[in-house]
Amino acid sequence: MGDTQRFYDETKAFVKSINQYDSIDFVVHAGDISDFGLVKEFQWIHELMSEAKFPYLTVVGNHDLLANGRKVYNEIYGKLDYSFEYGNYKFIMLNTNSREYEFDGTVPDLMWLQNQLEDNPDNKKVIVISHIPPFDGDFDPDLEEAYATMLSNDPNVILSLHGHRHSFADDEYYDDGVRYFVTTTTQKAGYAIVTLTTNEAHIETVNY
Repeated sequence: MGDTQRFYDETKAFVKSINQYDSIDFVVHAGDISDFGLVKEFQWIHELMSEAKFPYLTVVGNHDLLANGRKVYNEIYGKLDYSFEYGNYKFIMLNTNSREYEFDGTVPDLMWLQNQLEDNPDNKKVIVISHIPPFDGDFDPDLEEAYATMLSNDPNVILSLHGHRHSFADDEYYDDGVRYFVTTTTQKAGYAIVTLTTNEAHIETVNY
């Protein structure tokens, strides 16, 4: 789920919907937690999301980097780039908000991403999660091909998850074996359930 921005009633409805489930391991907020990067916006969404029965994780969105948003995000959620392992999977959480860095070639941090992909001694399946998909105009066009190639060259990568576009999209965008899935905004009362088996992901969209 993602793009909660100022949609507080809609986010509350999301929490009510997700709490109907009993077997969710964790929720991923795909960025744009806030609208203007303000402390109160982050706090209000965090209070609402904390009502979910399940823990939630985040990636940073472009709106979250406005004003003092980066500092606020760091203090509430931590690093903009991080990874973790859960079960048979490695999750790589990445800042892809290139426009907020004036397309200076530093975001996304592809060297860090490559190191994370290589640091996988157990050959776990990999899911990369970020706010802006590589085929969007807010992703650095000079880094798009390198990003897509990096993912497709790693046989463990099966999925790249995103938000930002405020509508669902699901496609093997570059015809290279990597599936790209974009979730919608809470404003449109939708999210996706991702079910992971040993080697593949099943995705069901939910409207509430």
